[in-house]
Amino acid sequence: MMYRDKYSKRDFSDIPDVPDVPPPSYSREPKAPLSGYRIALDISSNFPEPYATKEPPCFDADGKSPVFVGSAILADHSVHPCKIAPQLNPVCRVPYGGVEVAHYGRYDLLPFDPATMEWVTTSRGRIPYGREPVYGGVEDNGAQLYHAIGVVDGVRVPGKTGEHLGGCNVAFNGGEHSITYNYDILCWK
Repeated sequence: MMYRDKYSKRDFSDIPDVPDVPPPSYSREPKAPLSGYRIALDISSNFPEPYATKEPPCFDADGKSPVFVGSAILADHSVHPCKIAPQLNPVCRVPYGGVEVAHYGRYDLLPFDPATMEWVTTSRGRIPYGREPVYGGVEDNGAQLYHAIGVVDGVRVPGKTGEHLGGCNVAFNGGEHSITYNYDILCWK
């Protein structure tokens, strides 16, 4: 078959016909969302089974009660990283406004996956160089928040961090505690 391009008057008769074959498929693994895979919960939810929550990254002051990381959806439409402890009532606690806020609304538990995530030590609100933190929420003014773990009275406690916070804030024993140096931020491997 002879074909001529009507604009260049080029003859394409020397080019063989190409069968309609789709391009090869890409075999890349689907990437997790920036915030990771979450388990949606609220005050009326049954706590998920251990196979779903995976291993807790922290334990309460007794050394055996599990404490998980999560994100609480607040009334002002902000989302704040929080701790989730099934032995507490309610289970979700948010460091906010200088106190440990008992959260009765919607929250999402983030199962910690050591194959894809790791805790990286940092200070003063800094994101470690070359690392991608796991997105944990957003302030009502749009500032991003990330999951963090700080130590209070020898206990590792999940909380929040962000560049604007200058450190890590955690809810523990009724208060909001600020840790400026040597806390961990959750990052993708």
